[in-house]
Amino acid sequence: MTTTPMTTTAGTTAATTKTGASAPASVPVPGPVPVLWLALLATPVAAAANAPVLILPDMAASLGVGTSTAAWLVAAFAWAMAVSVPLLAGLLRRRGLTPVLRLSGALLLGGTLLVAASPWLPATLLGRAAQAAGGAGLVAAAMSLAGSARRMGVISAGFGMLGASGPLLGAQLSHTVSWRLALSVSLVSLLAVPAVSRYATAQAAATATAAAAAATSTAPAPQVGRFDARGAGLLTVLATALVLLPHAPAVAAGSAAVAAALLALHVRRRPDGFVPAALVRSRLFLGSALLALALSTSYFALLFAVPRLLADRAGWDVTAAGTGQLVALLTGSALSWLLAAASARMGRTAVRTVLVAIGTLAAVLAVFASWGPLLLVATLGGVFGATGANAVLSMQAASSVPDPRRPTAIGLFALCYQLGGAFGPAIATALVLG
Repeated sequence: MTTTPMTTTAGTTAATTKTGASAPASVPVPGPVPVLWLALLATPVAAAANAPVLILPDMAASLGVGTSTAAWLVAAFAWAMAVSVPLLAGLLRRRGLTPVLRLSGALLLGGTLLVAASPWLPATLLGRAAQAAGGAGLVAAAMSLAGSARRMGVISAGFGMLGASGPLLGAQLSHTVSWRLALSVSLVSLLAVPAVSRYATAQAAATATAAAAAATSTAPAPQVGRFDARGAGLLTVLATALVLLPHAPAVAAGSAAVAAALLALHVRRRPDGFVPAALVRSRLFLGSALLALALSTSYFALLFAVPRLLADRAGWDVTAAGTGQLVALLTGSALSWLLAAASARMGRTAVRTVLVAIGTLAAVLAVFASWGPLLLVATLGGVFGATGANAVLSMQAASSVPDPRRPTAIGLFALCYQLGGAFGPAIATALVLG
C-alpha cells in the first residue's frame, strides 16, 4: 500500500540490539483507511466543480455581472484545482498527512463561507479558488492513501459519477434554496476528515512504537529540508499558462515556453527539488501522465460536444440529450472500476491497450456517428477511458519512484489529468460549439 511519509511498511523484521539480544516483535501497523472514507474525502469536489454549469445566469444576476463574466468562477476553480494538487502533494511528502488535512479543511471551509456570504464577484472568485485548493489537498491525500488500482478505481469512479451529477444537483439546489448552496456541496468532504485523521495518528504512533522496539533509525520520516520555492513557483507559472492557453493562446503559449525552459534548467541544477529529475526522466511516469492527459482531454471535449452533436445530427431535444448523456456518464464511470479491479491481473500493457482502444473508438464515433445511441456510446467510452486512466495510471505513475516521492508523482500526474479539463472544452468549442 502507498502511504504518506509518516508511515512505514508493515512487516518490519526483527533486529538485534547492541548487546546481541533479540528485539521485541514488531508492532502491527493499522490497516488501510476504508476506501469509502477516501471516496467521501475526495469525490464531492467533482460535483462542486460542475455545479455552476446550468446556473451561471442565476449566479450572474445575483452578483450583478454578465454571464460571460460569471464564467470566471468556473475558470478560477479549474485553475486553483490544477495548480494546488501538486503543491499540496509536495506538502504531503514533506510534512505528512495530518497538516495537509488540516490546511485543506481550513481552505475548504473558509472558501465556502466566503462564497456563501460575499455579494461581490472578486471575493466570490477568491472563495471558489480557496474551495478548489482545499479540495485539491483532500484529493491528493486520498490518492496517496489509495495504495492499489482497485481502491483507486472506487475513488475515480466516484469522481466520474459525482462530476456527471454535478450540473443537475447544482440546478436542483439552486432552484430549491440558492446557487450559493449549490457551490458549497464540496463541504461534505469534511465529514471524512476526522476518520482519515485518526488513521494518520494511529499510523504515526504505530510507526514510532515499531521503530523504538526494533531500535532502528531507518524508518522514513516527513522531509523537513529546505523548501524548493523556486521550483514550486515555476511549476505554478507553467500550470497557470497551460490552463489559460485556450483563452489567450499567444500570451499563454509564450509564458508556458519560458516557464518550461526555466523549470528544466532548475531541475538540472536541483534534481531533488520540487520537481524531481528522476520523475521527469522516468518513462513509466511520462507515459502514464501523457496518456492520462490525452484521455482526459478527449473526455472533456466529448462532454461538451456530444449534446450539440445529438441535437444537430440526431435531432434530440435538450432534455433527451441531457438525460442520455447523464446515463452514459454514470455507466461509463461505474464500468471503469471493473477495469481498475482487473488491472493487476491484466498487466500494464494490456490495460494501456484497452484504454487507448476505447479512447480512440470514442473519438471516432464522435467524428462520424449520426445515430444518437452511438454518440452516447462515444460519451460512455470517453468517461470510461478518463476515469480508468485516473485509477490505473496514477498507481503506475506512483510506482515509478521510491515511496517518499510517491505523493509528488501523484500530484504531478493529477496536474496532467486536470489540464485535460482546460484543453477539452476549448477543442469542443473550436470544432463543434463555435
